[in-house]
Amino acid sequence: MPQSVKEQALRLLERRDYGRDELAAKLVEKGAGPEEAAAVAGRMVELGYVNDANYASMVARHYAARGFGPGRVRDELRRRRVPREYWDDALGQLPDDGEAAYRCLCARLRGRAASPEELRRASAALSRRGFSWEEIRPALERYKSEFDSREEA
Repeated sequence: MPQSVKEQALRLLERRDYGRDELAAKLVEKGAGPEEAAAVAGRMVELGYVNDANYASMVARHYAARGFGPGRVRDELRRRRVPREYWDDALGQLPDDGEAAYRCLCARLRGRAASPEELRRASAALSRRGFSWEEIRPALERYKSEFDSREEA
């Protein structure tokens, strides 16, 4: 017996959180018509099963905790079809970007002296993780100055 679109939506929401548009797209993927999928996703919002603002915050916190920068978090919000009006609040809840970039840099270089080539590769890795040069540069300077002060001691 085929599942109704509402049952499919509830089953999807049991497994993980979704935003409204992402849920509608997933329902269409599973065979629902676009109008019916949008209506069911809208009803899930009305019932409180779906909250785009909370979902945006959850996605942002999750990817920031994994060491990704704001650029990569924005890409993920876009990929997950989170409405743009929720992005600023979600990104505003992230930890300081400079501190996150510095922590990623320390993890990558493992607290050891780094050659200019290693620093360049580490910078490129941070850039791929979604950090901007304005966030990477101070992290590099801090890492170099802290390592230099350790050597002097």
